[in-house]
Amino acid sequence: MIQKRNERAAQAWILALTSLASFMISLDSLVVSTTLPVIRLHLGASIEQLEWTVNAYTLSFAVLLMTGAALGDRFGRRRMFVVGLGVFVAASAACALARNVSWLIAARAIQGSGAALVMPLAMTLLSAAFEPAQRGRALGIFGSVTGLAVLSGPLVGGAIAQGLTWEWIFWLNVPIGLLVIALVLLRVPESFGPRTALDVVGLLLVTGASLGGVWGLVRGNNAGWSSFEVEVSLVIGALLLVAFIVWEVRSRVPMVPMRFFRSRTFSASNAIGFLLFASLYGTNFFLAQFLQTAQGYGPLASGLRLLPSTATLFVVAPIAGSLINRLGEHSLIVGGLLLQASGLAWIALIARPDLIYTGLVVPLIVSGIGVSMAMPAAQTAVVSAVAPHEIGKASGTFNMLRFLGGVFGVAIPAAVFAGVGSYSTPQAFSHGFVPAISVCAALALVGAIVGMLLPGRRAITSARSSMPSKPSEQQETDGLPERSASL
Repeated sequence: MIQKRNERAAQAWILALTSLASFMISLDSLVVSTTLPVIRLHLGASIEQLEWTVNAYTLSFAVLLMTGAALGDRFGRRRMFVVGLGVFVAASAACALARNVSWLIAARAIQGSGAALVMPLAMTLLSAAFEPAQRGRALGIFGSVTGLAVLSGPLVGGAIAQGLTWEWIFWLNVPIGLLVIALVLLRVPESFGPRTALDVVGLLLVTGASLGGVWGLVRGNNAGWSSFEVEVSLVIGALLLVAFIVWEVRSRVPMVPMRFFRSRTFSASNAIGFLLFASLYGTNFFLAQFLQTAQGYGPLASGLRLLPSTATLFVVAPIAGSLINRLGEHSLIVGGLLLQASGLAWIALIARPDLIYTGLVVPLIVSGIGVSMAMPAAQTAVVSAVAPHEIGKASGTFNMLRFLGGVFGVAIPAAVFAGVGSYSTPQAFSHGFVPAISVCAALALVGAIVGMLLPGRRAITSARSSMPSKPSEQQETDGLPERSASL
């Protein structure tokens, strides 16, 4: 009896600490959105520098995500979880102390690398602490806390920027992070996974490919699209992407098993995740700026006015998740992305400096409902396309690609904005905002078209039932059979 009580207490501590860490990491990916106009004025940042303020965090997080899980298995999950939190806390302090935008961008990149250790290992520690019968409930609580960060991120950022100063969105991480580190060392037992080899070459290639592509897109308007810098950057990015694919095909222990992409469901679902997050991150980047720069609202007022979109996650996502088995991923993904595209296109049609806010409420809700429908369905389609023992690596691949989608989703609309708009007047900002948000709508529409390639529910179920329940010798070399990844 006492042993069972102690076990439940240990599980409660692990659930609370991993959820709090996840909340902090997820909050920082969105909390900056409503503070960008304040940061722009305080540090004299250009649109290009604002992009890197967001993308430096997301890019380092995305490319290091799968490596974080492997490092935990090799050197100790609790140890590397604490190391990740330490890096994140130190980088948060560096962000708060930034005296120029270059300093802030560098600190944000380090923040992302710490987050890439914390998030997958939080899932691994949590999954290992609970038996399969209890794991679903624990992961549901964990996911709800993470969802709360998504909902509250813009609002928290706006409240802090208006009530205190923008630096406090980073200072708050320091005491919370240090407290979590101390409690993890006291309450969470150490554990290890299979000592698989690290795909260092794959990591370097995918990082270089992403950086080359993003650098070219970000620098295009300032340096000139036909400039040597931009053309070389884009070409190098493309060549490194090809090299990454070739390396992963030949690698004995690949970061991303390319054989997964032989499945139409897996390939289409990952493309959908990329496009969904590209549209979502681009929208988040510009909407708060539109409300502040073009319409004159303060940071807190802007955060409150974004709630109709983000609040749908708590209402619609659970319902969509429960309907997947009945309707299938295909219907929810296509329908959701069409709603997302429609809502954003609606905003593009009506956006102007003197637009009354009530005119934005319905399209914000429509877009939010669409995202909340498509997101859980895309994740489910990915894990349905692989055998059960491969779910961890498939989910890790999906998450890496969707966050890379977020990076390009900021870079592409921002390049469009920089070509026709500016921050000089509300009218000039609106002139650039309309085509930028139209690009976000187009990305969602392309995602819906890709969603039409998904097979029906019966075909996915039939394919899943024919998969082996245990890994073959070759499949075991591709990665951990039971590795958890961030959902």
